[in-house]
Amino acid sequence: MSQVIPVILCGGSGTRLWPLSRSGFPKQFLVLSGDDSQSSLFQQAVERINAIGGPDINLGPTLIVTNEEHRFLALDQLRELKDISATLLLEPISRNTAPALTLAAFEARDGHDVGKDDPILVITPADQTVQNTAAFIKALQDCVAVVQADEKMQTIAILGITPTSPETGYGYIKRGAIQGANQEYVVEQFVEKPDSATAQAYVKDGSYLWNGGMFVLRASTWLAALKECRPDIFGATETAWVARTTDQSDQATFVRPDKEIFSTIPSESIDYAVIEKCPGSRFPIKMVELDAGWNDLGAWDAVWQVGQQDQDGNVTSGDTLITNSKNSLVHASSRLVSVVGVENLVVVETADAVLIADRKNSQDVKNIVTQLEAQGREEKNLHRKVARPWGWYDSVDEGERFKVKRIQVKPGASLSLQMHHHRAEHWIVVKGTAEITNGDQVITLTENQSTYIPQGQTHRLANPGKTPLEIIEVQSGDYLGEDDIVRFEDTYGRN
Repeated sequence: MSQVIPVILCGGSGTRLWPLSRSGFPKQFLVLSGDDSQSSLFQQAVERINAIGGPDINLGPTLIVTNEEHRFLALDQLRELKDISATLLLEPISRNTAPALTLAAFEARDGHDVGKDDPILVITPADQTVQNTAAFIKALQDCVAVVQADEKMQTIAILGITPTSPETGYGYIKRGAIQGANQEYVVEQFVEKPDSATAQAYVKDGSYLWNGGMFVLRASTWLAALKECRPDIFGATETAWVARTTDQSDQATFVRPDKEIFSTIPSESIDYAVIEKCPGSRFPIKMVELDAGWNDLGAWDAVWQVGQQDQDGNVTSGDTLITNSKNSLVHASSRLVSVVGVENLVVVETADAVLIADRKNSQDVKNIVTQLEAQGREEKNLHRKVARPWGWYDSVDEGERFKVKRIQVKPGASLSLQMHHHRAEHWIVVKGTAEITNGDQVITLTENQSTYIPQGQTHRLANPGKTPLEIIEVQSGDYLGEDDIVRFEDTYGRN
């Protein structure tokens, strides 16, 4: 029995879900399920795919392909899950899903004797919702059975999503004849995202299904197909993989391909690089139909669709008040948000930005993100409250020559030993115990005590206690940017 390895593709920035999704905290790490779950989309994806194990499926450790920048977001959320062992394959720069899957295939291959045990990869994105988990698990198990039954070890299985509407934002799969013990279909053709009239014709036809980007195939199959279809991607990714480095955390292994080589890899999706070229080739594609309330939450309208709607069709989150309004999504993050007499709107509030959009045009939120990027605005990248591997900080206020932050440090965690050229800092402990390195001195402060860090002084903040540490930091100086930092020692490999 071949080992089955879950692969979570955890890239992407979720620009159409701004302002909640930012490049530094993308949508897969958000809680957007529309149900009572407090799990992020990423956590749900990890748990779903790890539930497919059974008597005929020997499930191996999970492989997660994500951006280097998001490694601690992924690790922190993995810590909240029970009995999940994972390896994080860290992309230094985004190169779309084909190179990402290739990293996972190399990792799976190198951990096995391919001649004896060619592992089967089960691949799913990290940013989708599924209402019927049991149906999802059964469909993936059927895909595994389809791949295991191929003695030539070349079959690729794909999930085809039963369409519920004529969507123009998805690619489609045209199915052919049904065959096999698992009710799989031969895939005749992949078609691009259609216009509205074509999408309506596809749904009426009944033989076209949505392509949700979920595949099952052997590691050797992907590598052979990629080498045949896109030898440039295969060769560059293999070179970057050979030059990889590896380090270990308390719950996961970090694997880093060579940054300089990886940046030369052509950016391409799994579908364009390989899958769409496979029908009629020596790598046959079989499709298992999935009818499980699937949604990829590609825009705010999709979040509204999967949300819990009240009697007027409104979906709300946070501190909200609604009157005389219908079919709207209202999300409040940090304050009361109220709407009166509106229909079909999206209203999303965060501490530093507010979005108001016609629900049917919510795909165009990406155009706002493009403008933010062109203007070099930080709201594209980070929230006011920023997650860090040691905890978080919230920029409460700022003005000319000053900035005020609220900082929380996890128990046992510490910031880097660092220095600033352009600012001094005042620290006031409001909760917990702080161990502070200030030049040659190491002092301990408790609630209501404070200290001063002069400009140019080497310093470190640590939490030696068993409860979170919170401080208020007041910065003063002629430049207060986050890049005014020189790290001398860092637990998280950032110096």
